[in-house]
Amino acid sequence: MAKIKEVRCIRTRADGTWLIVKVLTDQPGLYGIGSASDHYQAGVVKAAIEEHVAPRLIGREASHIEDIWQSSYTSGYWRNGSILNTAIAGIDMALWDIKGKEAGMPVHQLLGGPCRSAVACYAHAGGNTLDELVEDVQRYIEEGWPVIRCQFGPYGGGGFIPHEQAVKPRNAWTQGPAFDDEAYLENIPKMFAHLRDKLGFGPKLTHDVHEHLKPHNAVTLAKLLEPYRLYFLEDLLSPEQVQWYRLVRQQCTTPQAMGELFVNPHEYVPLITERLIDYVRVRVSKGGGITPCRKIAALCEIFGVQTAWQEGGDNDPVNQAAAMHLDLASYSFGIQEENHFSPEELEIFPGHAEQVGGYMYANDQPGLGLDIDEEKANKLLKAERLGPKYMAEDRRADGSVVRP
Repeated sequence: MAKIKEVRCIRTRADGTWLIVKVLTDQPGLYGIGSASDHYQAGVVKAAIEEHVAPRLIGREASHIEDIWQSSYTSGYWRNGSILNTAIAGIDMALWDIKGKEAGMPVHQLLGGPCRSAVACYAHAGGNTLDELVEDVQRYIEEGWPVIRCQFGPYGGGGFIPHEQAVKPRNAWTQGPAFDDEAYLENIPKMFAHLRDKLGFGPKLTHDVHEHLKPHNAVTLAKLLEPYRLYFLEDLLSPEQVQWYRLVRQQCTTPQAMGELFVNPHEYVPLITERLIDYVRVRVSKGGGITPCRKIAALCEIFGVQTAWQEGGDNDPVNQAAAMHLDLASYSFGIQEENHFSPEELEIFPGHAEQVGGYMYANDQPGLGLDIDEEKANKLLKAERLGPKYMAEDRRADGSVVRP
């Protein structure tokens, strides 16, 4: 069997936020790739791999995926952090890629084989006005997307009050717009009333709160949106306030999708086993890779919860491929978030997943089915665009931070 010979990190995308792990073996030409991307801390994850995770793996059997995951999980004593999880995930995906290549099978075949022909995805529609939003949703309907997310402008859109209209203290910390819970509660139900009036109840629609609301207002929003029959309401609460989902369940039937920021089983296991959410949205790399996420999918099946692995614009085609293989082989699959990549970005990853309308298709290549062109990956990286990245700093009128 092949042994791990070398672990390399390849940083790419123009702003350097994609981090691809390449695990090479002692068998000529046999290697695997995985995703360890982190939009905000790519350099930190790279250091974690190179200085902590990779050195202890040299010489180990590449086929011992479970043992490598379990021993890496406890290798730093403290665990369930986003950095170590992402580092382990990059290795884990690469090892599954290698195992598939050794077996001559796609990863989803190793996981039990497909239980669907393609992976349904949801689109991201938006608009700065209600008419713009209706037009964008209609465009995705015509393209054949089965589910469409609807946002009024940026995250928190509908809840921002212009600086000159917001009631701010005289020593206001910012001159920007202020996020206001009550404005959000007023405008988002109106948004869905308008969409249903124009489009009817045929389209399956979702909305991402992005954890902007205070918990009691989050419960109110879920209840207010019940008449509009959403496919799901995404990230209604921050991870620090998930206990409020019990109250949401008591108040309404609006389906809940949660988990974009989850890295810890103590966060998602209670929500699944108590049936407090309907879709779990852990990012495969942040959950620790294919090995733990296939267990999450199995747990979901037992408790009637579905998966909606988190993707989004900051993710990469390798993590997307890992999610796709889990989707194909998991009975508990619900929906997959879409990604948008430029042609230049896709050229780096020959064999990448194919997105046609609202469905994503795998090829029949062994492993994850895609490769990386390191020369093109290096050329895409722009040194002048490297540097610290931070999440948007939205604030309320009094200056307090809104947790994303």
